[in-house]
Amino acid sequence: MRINKGSLIIAAVIVLFTLFRYYSNTQKNEITGETQHIALSVNDEIAMGLQSAPQMAAEFGGLSSNMQNQAIVKEVGQRIVTKSSAAETPYKFDFHLLADPNTVNAFALPGGQIFITEGLLRRLTSEDQLAGVVGHEVGHVVARHSAEKMAKDQLYQGLLSSVAVGSGGDMSVAQIGQVVASNISMSFGRGQELQSDDLGVRFMMEAGYDPRALIDVMQILKDASGGREVPEFQSTHPSPDNRKEHIIESIKKYSEIFHKQ
Repeated sequence: MRINKGSLIIAAVIVLFTLFRYYSNTQKNEITGETQHIALSVNDEIAMGLQSAPQMAAEFGGLSSNMQNQAIVKEVGQRIVTKSSAAETPYKFDFHLLADPNTVNAFALPGGQIFITEGLLRRLTSEDQLAGVVGHEVGHVVARHSAEKMAKDQLYQGLLSSVAVGSGGDMSVAQIGQVVASNISMSFGRGQELQSDDLGVRFMMEAGYDPRALIDVMQILKDASGGREVPEFQSTHPSPDNRKEHIIESIKKYSEIFHKQ
């Protein structure tokens, strides 16, 4: 395979620019204590979440008309936020119950817009379990996972572009790079889910909820899947059983921390 010298120079420039952009956008997360590479400002995250919220709600049948359940979701959500260290963040959290009765799901948009479906809420049997779901999603926001993932996606897209240019358009090389970048991205996703579980345990305990209820939520999610799980290495989400083990470790960790305080 013949490599054009000009293509290599362009590829090198792309690599340098991509790395500079990634490593120059660095901030310390005061809640997690981590130094993160972030692609968005806090204000950008909030604006993006508010802008995306109506469309996301529409995809799940809109907001639930059950005002009682809607109020419960908001009440538990606000308790998690106001009585935990999540209150120290600049995010303006809001909690929404979606009308979809069949989909078992909950998710968070950047900036604090958090959603749970009727399909999941109906499977929960206690307020503590709801707090576990909410705490996990608050964890995604506080840990700035969307902004972090966007920065990482930009990094690997830039590196992949340099591979394509440097190989002179040899798609076999570019395709190999795509597979590698995809697998790395999935591993980041699994790590973020486990971190959100950990933060969920922390926020639950700070707000006075029983963190063991989050273990029950993992079983509910496993049952809802009907056993249709892809291998963990092919999924951005760790298996429920794997998550249970990490949640137990988090409960022990924070019990010891809070006991010393």
